[in-house]
Amino acid sequence: MGIQERERKMYRPLRRAGLEVIPDAVPDGTMPLVRGYGREDVVDGFSHRYETPRLVERLNEDWYALAVSSCLLDHRREFLVTLPQGIRTHGAALRDMHGGRRAAPRAWARVRLLDRWDIMGRGAASAFLGIRAGRPGFGMMALDSSVHISCSTGEIGVDVPAVRHLTRSENVLRQLERYALRDDRLADREPQKRNAVWLAGRAPGAAAGPGRG
Repeated sequence: MGIQERERKMYRPLRRAGLEVIPDAVPDGTMPLVRGYGREDVVDGFSHRYETPRLVERLNEDWYALAVSSCLLDHRREFLVTLPQGIRTHGAALRDMHGGRRAAPRAWARVRLLDRWDIMGRGAASAFLGIRAGRPGFGMMALDSSVHISCSTGEIGVDVPAVRHLTRSENVLRQLERYALRDDRLADREPQKRNAVWLAGRAPGAAAGPGRG
């Protein structure tokens, strides 16, 4: 897929949602994947049932409050978000996952929050941060890997937890190690390689990076 196609099909819809993608600007040493955190790792967050009045507006308000309080945004209002390396949508990835097929690989992209934004409405409806307005799904992380905010839709509502001290979480690091060593037909070799390189670059027993808070 060429740059122009990615601009037209992905970057432009995200810009309409208030996220400007900054290509090829992910900081060196960024944790490649965040998964497997436990309840004890969650430091903040919120949930809303689907029948909540003004659902999209409430989700946007609470997301921004959480992004500010957790220091997801830097002084330029920049942060990282997971996007597919191609243009496969979030809905397609969910279908792949539930169907036992390999999902398209995702990677961090650096973005800037613009003055006018609608993460939970237009962002989710863009198909890259959810499946439709009010049904978001994404992973976001601070540029220094100090905090991760995820968003998922369940049977009754939307859950948005925030996890801090990622590089000191035994749960997260253990899951990274397991993923790097995974050997089955659904394993994606390129993300596995990135995980292995990142893990190998950490000093033994170090809490890689100072983090915030």
